[in-house]
Amino acid sequence: MPLRLRARTATSAWRRLHSTQSRTFLPIAEHADSKAQSFDPLRPAIFRNRFGDIPAISKWFTPHSSESGFHELNASYLEPYGSTLVPLELTRLHTTAREDARISSFERLQTPLSLLISHITSSYDPSTRLYLAQCPLEDLPAELQKDLPMPDLVSQIGKGDVYGSSLWMGKPPTMTPLHRDPNPNLFVQLAGKKIVRMMKSNAGRDLYMRVRAGSGHANMRGEEMMVGDENARLETAVWGKEGRAEGIQGWEAELQSGDGLYVPLGWWHSVRGVGSGVNGSVNWWFR
Repeated sequence: MPLRLRARTATSAWRRLHSTQSRTFLPIAEHADSKAQSFDPLRPAIFRNRFGDIPAISKWFTPHSSESGFHELNASYLEPYGSTLVPLELTRLHTTAREDARISSFERLQTPLSLLISHITSSYDPSTRLYLAQCPLEDLPAELQKDLPMPDLVSQIGKGDVYGSSLWMGKPPTMTPLHRDPNPNLFVQLAGKKIVRMMKSNAGRDLYMRVRAGSGHANMRGEEMMVGDENARLETAVWGKEGRAEGIQGWEAELQSGDGLYVPLGWWHSVRGVGSGVNGSVNWWFR
């Protein structure tokens, strides 16, 4: 069957963007079918519960013992691959005399996967965050790559030219600042919950340029985007003090295990991992 946009959801969501001023981020429309014959590559779309059969979901994670909808790491499955070197981001948070003021240090490391496994399964330490970010799937052992097969949908909505893929995993909260990718992207949530806020090209660029402090590139996970004044301004601009940004119009997606999100070319987006347990995602960039 051709992939068809649910007419009521799509029409109402896009109409509310222009008619509702009190709500800043509107829900992204969902696609109900599995083919891409009528797919609109210029608009974001959620594919709800479409990817629950990805083997990594059932092999790498188990349902959270006390919180529905969240997951725990199946450490015994991943531990045999613990010597694999992976890119980790280490963020340290130091609370100052003012409780609301924090000084962050940020660094990137190439370390064994076992370090991340230990961090995720250990007691929560709010002063230290360790996140596997943008790890190319081809750098994983062959057995783990088999657990993350590229969905057929990537070829259906693109031309089959996949130029990159990444794994993301850590203990929430996790954060990816406002940025844009050079090509379209299919983002799939494996475990836990993530919230994605998105803006069209011009709106996102205008916002980014207004709050930008350094000279980093907006399509890179640069250090200037992760800590310091620029990071704080971007987070406040997109998420606000209570998770609400004033004066911005855009779209929001809440993704749970098995859900996918199509990010169109040029759309700006910021991502937050929330909740308990472990958070895991995978994505494919394509042309």
